[in-house]
Amino acid sequence: MKSKGKVYLVGAGPGDPGLITVKGRECIETADVVIYDYLASPALLKYAAPTAELIYVGKKGGDHTLPQDGINALIVEKAGGGRIVTRLKGGDPFIFGRGGEEAEVLAAAGIPFEIVPGVTSAIAAPAYAGIPLTHRDFTSTLAFITGHEDPTKADTGIHWASLAKGIGTLVFFMGVKNLPHITRNLMDNGMAPDTPVGLVRWGTTTRQESVFGTLENIVERVRAAGLKAPSIIVVGKVVTLRDTLKWFENRPLLGKRIVVTRAREQASDLVKRLTDMGADCLECPTIRVAPPEDWRPLDAAIENLAAYDWIVFTSVNGVKFFFRRLFETGHDVRALHRLQTACIGPVTAETLMGFGLKTDILPENYRAESVVDAFRGQSVAGRRILLPRAKEARPVLPVELTRMGATVDEVTTYQTVQVRDNAEMLVGELADGAIDMITFTSSSTVQNFKALLPEGEPLERLLNGVTVASIGPITSDTARELGFTVDVTAESYTIPGLCDAILAHYQRL
Repeated sequence: MKSKGKVYLVGAGPGDPGLITVKGRECIETADVVIYDYLASPALLKYAAPTAELIYVGKKGGDHTLPQDGINALIVEKAGGGRIVTRLKGGDPFIFGRGGEEAEVLAAAGIPFEIVPGVTSAIAAPAYAGIPLTHRDFTSTLAFITGHEDPTKADTGIHWASLAKGIGTLVFFMGVKNLPHITRNLMDNGMAPDTPVGLVRWGTTTRQESVFGTLENIVERVRAAGLKAPSIIVVGKVVTLRDTLKWFENRPLLGKRIVVTRAREQASDLVKRLTDMGADCLECPTIRVAPPEDWRPLDAAIENLAAYDWIVFTSVNGVKFFFRRLFETGHDVRALHRLQTACIGPVTAETLMGFGLKTDILPENYRAESVVDAFRGQSVAGRRILLPRAKEARPVLPVELTRMGATVDEVTTYQTVQVRDNAEMLVGELADGAIDMITFTSSSTVQNFKALLPEGEPLERLLNGVTVASIGPITSDTARELGFTVDVTAESYTIPGLCDAILAHYQRL
């Protein structure tokens, strides 16, 4: 007889994936099956094991992928088969999350379960909008209320008179559609028409937007702003602190949708920096970094390291793939003990330092021409230089070093491979005008991005209103050659430099 599995009812938090609890993340990592909701951040799914089954059961605005009874049955079925199930629910599972109902079903079926609380949107969304729900100068009482109650039913489960006169701060879930009903009931039961009200949509995410007013005018203001679900409604004097305490919506790139084309394994730094400034990043890697088709040339160079005077690294990938192969072939860093080193860029130098080697040359500008200039102060005539780098790299460096009298062995250490996984989604977003900016971090990202676009579709039409940002002049030149209009070029050819250039661009607007 197959043993029963176990279910973790996990609160995924309010939208910001950074607000998942440590235990919640562990439950995602160890699950055989993850059953997730509409309001659970998709970014959390990256923590799931590659073998995990991911099942979406989202519900929004009456559009139910699966009704609640079906969700209950699905959880029981998966766990009943002996699997570990993580039921990932937006916010907290026991605060208007129907987690209690799911737990009752599991208890009746005799399936073990645990409850993992989450950060509820009722607290987090107002906090991200600068609204403390309690404050000693305003109120010490707080109530959470469903805003989804049917206004046409004969008997209400909400005691409006008590809410209107006895509670300092009211927080309504899922109440945008019923906002006229909510405000009318509060005023009819004695709450002052000038009581402050705030609505926060997509709280804690880069799509967050807020509308403020009073009980008597908030319905019209929300209608004028076009604010829709999912939104949290806050009623009470604490809302007036918003102007003093708002912090999240002050971020300079809030609401900007920016495409990151960098390889997924390298995109995290760029995504984090842009997200920290408020941008909504759409990861659409156009390349994947892969090993060379044939390791033999690099293996031969590694076996012959004693014959070289210099080794030059032109990228972080070059460093990582070189040392990976060095170790795989049975060597260690002592094999480079007599070589001098040069790096393009501080991040490459930092990566090299991670393997215990300090670079001897670090040019002021992070491009091949600057390395050549730096070598002009060295005696390289008759010296042998090993250049482990990408298959598609520019020829400037080996050509110029050879002209200076050096013998240069250029060895393919890695290659970039085109990725088309998100092509359809990307083109759709561009066609819908949902993209504000596209970032390019290398010539290969430009080339492969262009290859993703439909043939015959004019770039001007597809990229109408889209800003193009490049990490440096070489990448910008490639983009222009392929028909792109480049609006932003970083002066410092690094990820921080690119982010600074993007920020400066939007601050000028």
